[in-house]
Amino acid sequence: MDFSVHGKPWRKAARRRRGGLIVLSFVPSLVVARFLAEMLPEQGSTPLEMMIIALFAILFAWVSSGFWTSVAGFVTMIRGRDRYAITTTLAEDQEDEATLSKTAIIMPIANENVARVFKGLEVIYRSLESTGQLAYFDFFVLSDSNDPDKWVEEEVAWAQLCRRVNGFERIHYRMRRSSIKRKSGNVAEFCRRWGSSYVHMVVLDADSIMSGDSIVRLVRMIDENPKVGIIQTAPITVNRKSLFARIRQFANRVYGPMFAAGLNYWQLGEAQYWGHNAIIRMAPFMAHCGLPRLPGKGSLSGDIMSHDFVEAALMRRAGWTVWLAYDLDGSYEEPATTLLDDLKRDRRWCHGNLQHSKIMLAKGIHPVHRSLFFMGILAYGSAPLWFILLLLSSFEAVLQAATPIEYFGVSPSLFPQWPVSYQLWSISLFVFTMCLLFLPKILALVLSFSDPRCVLQCGGKAKMVLSVILESLSSMLLAPIRMVAHSRFVMVTLLGKRSQWGSQQRDDYQLGWRSALAYHGVDTFIGIVWAVTIYLLAPGFFWWLLPVLVGLILAMPISFYSSRKTLGTTTRRWGLFIIPEESTSAPLLSDLATTQEDEVPSGFVRAVVDPFVNALHLRLLKRDQGMARRPWVEREQLVRKAFDKGLDNLTNKEKHGLLSDAQALAQLHLQIWEKDDHSQHEIQPTI
Repeated sequence: MDFSVHGKPWRKAARRRRGGLIVLSFVPSLVVARFLAEMLPEQGSTPLEMMIIALFAILFAWVSSGFWTSVAGFVTMIRGRDRYAITTTLAEDQEDEATLSKTAIIMPIANENVARVFKGLEVIYRSLESTGQLAYFDFFVLSDSNDPDKWVEEEVAWAQLCRRVNGFERIHYRMRRSSIKRKSGNVAEFCRRWGSSYVHMVVLDADSIMSGDSIVRLVRMIDENPKVGIIQTAPITVNRKSLFARIRQFANRVYGPMFAAGLNYWQLGEAQYWGHNAIIRMAPFMAHCGLPRLPGKGSLSGDIMSHDFVEAALMRRAGWTVWLAYDLDGSYEEPATTLLDDLKRDRRWCHGNLQHSKIMLAKGIHPVHRSLFFMGILAYGSAPLWFILLLLSSFEAVLQAATPIEYFGVSPSLFPQWPVSYQLWSISLFVFTMCLLFLPKILALVLSFSDPRCVLQCGGKAKMVLSVILESLSSMLLAPIRMVAHSRFVMVTLLGKRSQWGSQQRDDYQLGWRSALAYHGVDTFIGIVWAVTIYLLAPGFFWWLLPVLVGLILAMPISFYSSRKTLGTTTRRWGLFIIPEESTSAPLLSDLATTQEDEVPSGFVRAVVDPFVNALHLRLLKRDQGMARRPWVEREQLVRKAFDKGLDNLTNKEKHGLLSDAQALAQLHLQIWEKDDHSQHEIQPTI
């Protein structure tokens, strides 16, 4: 069955739109490549110039595709809505009492901020409860935490949440015994254990927030379209205070909706899945989206790290469509607080995206998803291409500066051959490229101005314009830092080094100078050496390269000062980088802004000493993992060490071993209470 709107199938429109995007992206790049060849001293006839032209053409096509995607989004939003948007299939007058399919809301976590996770879950739960549709939903917190303290803290927070909302029968917590395949393995185990009980699942990240109305609309949309396998929302980033995060939030809020509309314009039913804030039809996901291990050796083999793109491709290969609900409100996430943390995320995603090179040509993958795999690879692969292009251009400039001008050729001539200046052409090409990069920001600003309420909530037109200018300047400064960092990521991945897929830093914290020096010191050194070399050997080219050099040389102070919460607070007080979610103080988000960790003893100590926490942990342990089969002698040795040397002298491995062994933990708990010195731990029952 072909999904259609107003009786017209979307596939025909998709072919037409994609063909237009290809023409608009690649034809100008060929024209510009020819233009560049005419500007070069040897008109592109030398190997060095050929490489420069080829790299520039590839990267220009990459930039053009983003530009035309933004233009498509602008036209879509000016018109009001794409006629093929998945949200158009949901009748506006559909009754609130309509029956919904049974849906699981799952949140995989691993060593996260426990207070933030369960506060966010409570906000979602209460919002969903206010819709009157709570009966159709169950919540699952799926933990892969290997920190013993986090493990116990999660259990306590789960019990407290269930008590506050009376949700013991509806909110479930599970600690996985073995954390194989990270998040994808966590979700796969949920599907094996509980998947058959649900028609759909809504997947959340630890920092995800979705309104109850948004979740209910997702379920209704997927119920209305029986051949849809995944509906992905376009989350808005919110709730962070550092300067770096507030600039990112502003950019996402102003530019993001237009770009998401553009993605939907040409992707339609072959969209991407981003791993969270999305609804998935359970049966086809379980049947067709199992992830194999990639064959071979090296960093690109083994478990698939960026699993979401692959799951979307497998869903489409099986005949189910994947859609982006770009115009669905009420979907949020939180950005990285610092540039360093943002680059750490990029390191993991770069590794995962490069793995897609082994999947891109797999049998049965839809051509659009092959292109999405390629674009995901190029998202990071473009960085070394830019870097190489700039290095080759620098080398070419040095060669030309060192080569004396020959006014008379080898053949006899009465008149000199004057060198031709292509400065005007160079400026024209530079301006044209800058237009492709920055015109989408202007279009997004025009869209914002068309909504008076948005303008008011963002501080007024003047403040919005100034914010866009400052955001553009920050993007220019950050671009060379990202270029060098991403080039490094690609290189070390291809050399066989695997990235560490640990938990993300989701709290507001400030970067220190030592961390900035450790991470950006090499970038600064590269920038200084590059600048001095070009200034001495090819001073004319130095000024063209200056925007790149400034970002690299100032990498450390940029990273340090952009992490400051005080600067973020100051810009907000000045009315800069304001987003509507800040100025309106939506209840869904305002509660999260004040979330704090309580000052309590470590989770492990509480599990050993506190009778309530001990009983809770033992109950959940026996339910989810069963009794650990530890030899009697080993158990006695572990209990004796904990009792004699103190709980603080145990390693994390030993703590985890005690928490995994119900008999050992119960025995240690009894011995400590019989000794009657538990008061030193200052335990207060909290459940």
